[in-house]
Amino acid sequence: MELSKRLQAVAGLVTAGSVLADIGTDHAYIPIWLAENGRIRGAVAMDVNRGPLERAEENIREHGLEDRILTRLSDGFAALEPGEADCAVIAGMGGGLTVRILKEGMGLVRTLKECILQPQSEIEKVRAFLLEEGFLFISEDMVEEDGKYYPMMKIACPGRKESLITGEDPAAEERRENDWDETELLYGRYLLRDRNPVLRQYLEREIHIKQQILKGIEGQDSPRIAARKQELEKEIRKAEKGLVYYAV
Repeated sequence: MELSKRLQAVAGLVTAGSVLADIGTDHAYIPIWLAENGRIRGAVAMDVNRGPLERAEENIREHGLEDRILTRLSDGFAALEPGEADCAVIAGMGGGLTVRILKEGMGLVRTLKECILQPQSEIEKVRAFLLEEGFLFISEDMVEEDGKYYPMMKIACPGRKESLITGEDPAAEERRENDWDETELLYGRYLLRDRNPVLRQYLEREIHIKQQILKGIEGQDSPRIAARKQELEKEIRKAEKGLVYYAV
């Protein structure tokens, strides 16, 4: 099975040997690919809607993976039992929905080792929520596909992160890890630290687009236009702060 660039990047963040819970599985492409390539021991593919779940079941049967991938009708983590999985993927949903699923399933989430998240919107709010709830960021990635940009992250769940924190004072190190500034919340601390080339492309593109819009409304004068100019200039400044990380 061939995955899109976005799904391939998400699948690549799953730790080898995991048992996966794929939340909002749709066609079950991620668990099928991971199982076929020997990357996971098993999976539970879940979706809140019967139609997508039936498509997932058909795909699983076509690949002969019924013994390794279970399917379940579920709103978020509701139908998953503790111990059935140690890793969860939540990909392709809005940021608000991603946060809701994590909040409502927090009791179950705390039994997992890690989550792989790829929110489609409001990623700043998702990052802030994760830090507030004690999740630890392990890594971040970002890909571009068909002109769209997709940031994603691998996080250790609360209660399972102690072994990932190093140093003489784990509590102090954890506080540093959770103290992100506005630019890091917007664009991702690890993407910025690693000078991710796709993020740089995104930032440069955003600055260019907004500068072109400003040029297009130059000379126009009204309260609405003035407010729009202020908004665009503020967004440009934010993106420029991100580009500072790429300065030699």
